[in-house]
Amino acid sequence: MTVPTPTTEKRLLQIAVAIACLVPLLAGGSGVLRGAEMMHGVGAQPPVDLDSHFRYLSGLLLGMGLAFVWCIPAIERRTLLFRALGFLAIVGGFSRLLGLVLHGVPGPGHVFGLFMELGTVPLLILWQSRVARRFASALPDRP
Repeated sequence: MTVPTPTTEKRLLQIAVAIACLVPLLAGGSGVLRGAEMMHGVGAQPPVDLDSHFRYLSGLLLGMGLAFVWCIPAIERRTLLFRALGFLAIVGGFSRLLGLVLHGVPGPGHVFGLFMELGTVPLLILWQSRVARRFASALPDRP
């Protein structure tokens, strides 16, 4: 099996991150627009404070998705931001896992989010680090 060139590997990572970004963009955007009503069992008139908090957290998720998108064009140079965004997603995943332990298994969308946050995101962070190292080692030595 041949190892892809740094440029090919970068392109594959960019595609993977673009696909993964659909989750925070769509979920965050939907939460901003629909509020807590989008959650099953909440009802058409959720408490105002719950709806406000839900929209705020959805806005953070949407913002994280937009920041991940901003990383894509120069993903080999955006390591610090990529790791920081990944850290936030992983902390959110552990928070979601705590809820699962305390209250039971949530619906399929939330379980999918948990796998993204604690599975896909760490793997993407490792992959981005590899691509960044490969590009850094390909740079000519500077005097």
